[in-house]
Amino acid sequence: MARAGPGRREAAEARGRRAETLAALWLRAKGYRILDRRVRLTVGEIDIIARKGKLLAFIEVKARADFTIGANAVTSPSWQRINRAAASWTARREKLQACDWRFDLVVIRPMRRPLHLIDQWRPDFAPSGR
Repeated sequence: MARAGPGRREAAEARGRRAETLAALWLRAKGYRILDRRVRLTVGEIDIIARKGKLLAFIEVKARADFTIGANAVTSPSWQRINRAAASWTARREKLQACDWRFDLVVIRPMRRPLHLIDQWRPDFAPSGR
């Protein structure tokens, strides 16, 4: 397996940014309000945070040529990091603490509409107040 050089890493980063932009546009068209994107915290990262009514959706975006590969690209430890980041992000926003949470995945494939997989993962237990 060839190592990813600087050119490949930059191309992958650009693909990821484009996929996240397309996912955010798709979610907005579905009635979601985008609250934040590309959230980077010490405990984890979140691609998109969106709200629809009293629901906060923490959304991971994967750009893959094949749906199955994209749908299976996020591991349980990755979701757990996203959950920790969601808790940290939400803790700083008092008005959002009463919202319900959901963890979604958007798969972006070439020349196809995005696929929004709702409620893709659930933590083993819900923190109090959720």
